[in-house]
Amino acid sequence: MCKNPAGGENLGGLTTIFGGLDWTILLSVVSILICLTIHELAHGAAAYALGVDTAKEMGRLTLNPIRHIDPIGFVMLLLVGFGWARPVPVNMWKFQNPKFGMAITAMAGPLSNFILATVIFLLRVPLERLLLSGEVGFYAARAIWATGGLSVFLGVFNLFPIPPLDGSKMLFALLPQAAYYRLMRYERYGMFLLFALIFFGFRTGFLLDIMSAVTTWMQGWTLPVSLWLFS
Repeated sequence: MCKNPAGGENLGGLTTIFGGLDWTILLSVVSILICLTIHELAHGAAAYALGVDTAKEMGRLTLNPIRHIDPIGFVMLLLVGFGWARPVPVNMWKFQNPKFGMAITAMAGPLSNFILATVIFLLRVPLERLLLSGEVGFYAARAIWATGGLSVFLGVFNLFPIPPLDGSKMLFALLPQAAYYRLMRYERYGMFLLFALIFFGFRTGFLLDIMSAVTTWMQGWTLPVSLWLFS
């Protein structure tokens, strides 16, 4: 926990979205929209950079959250902490190397979440000052910090190698060609494994332990950098 350069309380209590933040529904909505939009945009941008323009043709290379949000998935994430966005359409057969292209496209989503969280955590010192600047600044700082926590949550969760999560596409790319395409045909059945992961992961607490550990590590190494940059 760092000392507040402006004096008084700091953001030590604002560790992650699952750490008991006292935030309003509106701020929760803003955080979710930002994280999901950047995640899906990153998928589309990575595919486009590799020569696949499916996402661009369908209007998904945009920061407009309406183009990316699945209404049911959004409400689920808001209410129970688990949800989804509209998957970015990618025609894998347009990649020069389909396995490699899908792996890079999949990796772009979690990577974008970790980059967003890193930027937010690097702003810890100015956010602590903003926290004490008045009511508007107080809630703005909490919302920004919570967005960092949610971004870590999404990044870590999507790395699990269970279809249809991004981690599965990254792992499958390491398999021989025949095994890769065989597993891709059964990808839709991965939802059963995914629900099992969610149920037992949150019931036992190991999912939150993993995400809290990653968040704590990221906040730990970004804190001295933030102090150096802004103190």
